[in-house]
Amino acid sequence: MFKNLPRHQFGNLQSKMFPAYFSVVTVCSTLSLASFGYIHPWKSSATAEKYQLGFLLSGLAFNLSNLLVFTPMTIEMMRQRHKIEREENIGEEVGWTKNRDVAKKNPKLAAMNKKFGMIHGLSSLANILSFGSLAMHSWYLAGKMNL
Repeated sequence: MFKNLPRHQFGNLQSKMFPAYFSVVTVCSTLSLASFGYIHPWKSSATAEKYQLGFLLSGLAFNLSNLLVFTPMTIEMMRQRHKIEREENIGEEVGWTKNRDVAKKNPKLAAMNKKFGMIHGLSSLANILSFGSLAMHSWYLAGKMNL
């Protein structure tokens, strides 16, 4: 998409895809946590199962942080940045942007880029941590399989 769509169209598409993605992953994480917790109650669980509940809970927490905090902030920052870019007649190019060149002359755009980068980085980190937590649980489940 990045290589084929104008940047603003790409950003608008991403702003629709990511909330849906984080919603689906959050629902699946919630169902996994609830079912695992039901089968392995905390008080009677072995240490390995308590770790699994922790991994599932942390995966859910990271997804919720993305869904409820970082994604709305990122989308709002993207919209503000798109507005400034339209005023500067950039953003309709495909692929890499002229944004950095324009930001050297526009301190408001430079500040917005910095804040957007920070929020986007935190969202990416939360997504990676969620993936890692759920991967650890998948590894545990795979170890329980008898082929």
